[in-house]
Amino acid sequence: MTRVAAETVAEAPRPGMFSNARVHGDQFFLSGMHAGGPGGIVGGADIYLQAQEAFRRVRALTEACGAVVDDILVLRVYLTDIADRAVVGRARSEVFSGDFPCSTLVEVSALVEPGLKVEIEAQGVIGSHSGTRSAAGSDRTHTLES
Repeated sequence: MTRVAAETVAEAPRPGMFSNARVHGDQFFLSGMHAGGPGGIVGGADIYLQAQEAFRRVRALTEACGAVVDDILVLRVYLTDIADRAVVGRARSEVFSGDFPCSTLVEVSALVEPGLKVEIEAQGVIGSHSGTRSAAGSDRTHTLES
């Protein structure tokens, strides 16, 4: 697996804690992205602005992995208040079109920093949006690396 970074997404506050993104073969995996950072929470208490920032970071890391957002196949969205789902959905609709990723949406009691309201985790396959897949499944053969 290769560790990937994006210039516009801060790394973990302590080295060795975790990776923001990893690529293995043609698969990519993104840690949960939120709007927190050294300067505070992007968007403050506004859930829509927090969601936009989290999706911006997801997009930046996806592209750093050599993929595009349409290559994201799975999203996990964590909210501190499930009532915010429509607002987060509005921010999400600004990112995805066409074949939407599979998704899980759950309410959690808290995120890593007080005031954060949304965190988004993603994974996908580089190039999966390119039309190389048929309706019945993959037209490609994948070999997984050890």
